[in-house]
Amino acid sequence: MIDSKKIIAIIDAAAKKIESEKDFLTQLDNEIGDGDHGINLARGFKSVEEKLATFADKDIGAILKSVGTALVSTVGGASGPLYGTAFMKAGNVCKGKFTLTDEEFAEAFNAAVEGVKMRGKSAEGEKTMLDALCPAYRAFKGGVDGGKTLIPALEDSVNAAMQGVEYTKTIIATKGRAAYLQERSLGHQDPGATSSLYILQAALDVLKKG
Repeated sequence: MIDSKKIIAIIDAAAKKIESEKDFLTQLDNEIGDGDHGINLARGFKSVEEKLATFADKDIGAILKSVGTALVSTVGGASGPLYGTAFMKAGNVCKGKFTLTDEEFAEAFNAAVEGVKMRGKSAEGEKTMLDALCPAYRAFKGGVDGGKTLIPALEDSVNAAMQGVEYTKTIIATKGRAAYLQERSLGHQDPGATSSLYILQAALDVLKKG
């Protein structure tokens, strides 16, 4: 079970994680993209962080939709619409809820991933954030369905996302700016997959602290 206060804490932790890693994310994006992923995403999450105090009495659906809206309006490039859509789609399935069961959390996770697929017209295996998110969702859902509680299932999810990030080094980009590099994109870690991993790690850290 996870409540709205924990969701707010997770978003706050994610914002701080992205800020602390923005230079590394930008370095990754310099190698295969526009070189602005870390800077843009940090700016977006900073705007979210500034709104956190206004979320205190909101349900989880409203919180997530507010996060998504802020990211769409402040993050440039492709990552704004992608992350914004992910949060808004997750928010849609959490409408009116102040707590989520582990199964409902999985449903929101799935909605976020499907939103990214839809918005980006992309799929797993194209060297994008989906290469972290898809295996992460499968691991979480598999853990919950297998009887694991939230934290162990999320640990599996984070481990799967880490493996997904490593996998992006071994494939050729076929989406976004990196696709122009073709074979030269091999060996490079996808910045979107990396920032997705950071958000999942932030969630796990918050839940472990209780």
